[in-house]
Amino acid sequence: MDVLVVGGTGTIGSAVVDLLSDDHDVTVAGHTSGEVQVDLSDPVSIDQLYSTVGQVDAVLSCAGEAAFGALDELDDEDFDVSLSNKLMGQVNLVRHGLDAVNDRGIFTLTSGVLSQEPMPGSAAISLVNAGVEGFARAAALEAPRDIRVNVVSPPWVAETLEQMGEDPSDGLPAATVAQAYRKSLEGNMTGETIDARTVA
Repeated sequence: MDVLVVGGTGTIGSAVVDLLSDDHDVTVAGHTSGEVQVDLSDPVSIDQLYSTVGQVDAVLSCAGEAAFGALDELDDEDFDVSLSNKLMGQVNLVRHGLDAVNDRGIFTLTSGVLSQEPMPGSAAISLVNAGVEGFARAAALEAPRDIRVNVVSPPWVAETLEQMGEDPSDGLPAATVAQAYRKSLEGNMTGETIDARTVA
């Protein structure tokens, strides 16, 4: 399949690209790197991405920026960035990409475990993750031409924890998380949130 991986230069995205490249024709999109570039917070940039790439069978989004911080310290800009990037950015990948995806194609978005298991500091991230999951459930009911819409919910990623100076054993390796994106891509489910911990 022709697969567009948005955020394909990031920690999870790179693992997804590595996993899928042997069996699929993968195009990597990043914010400032990759084969093509896209700013998820800008719908015009998303339109330009689809115009550049052309028709694809699948769009896998491993991207999205959201703020982490104490509730009484998060300001309006923190929420605006989280909503415009990780939530509306991924929503617009679907909305603006319906005509760019072939019949029986697939969108796979990314949320995160903090939608269901919040922690102190996760108010903005939990909000947008839950929004992505709710959107996918609804969009899957209306997507035309048997197009599927799913979400992958990763836990903390081991490589990210290591970069933060935390114990990587508390997370899941990116290569393992990538298996959840392949399950969404190659399966037949739609409207589902795939917990990457259950695929490992």
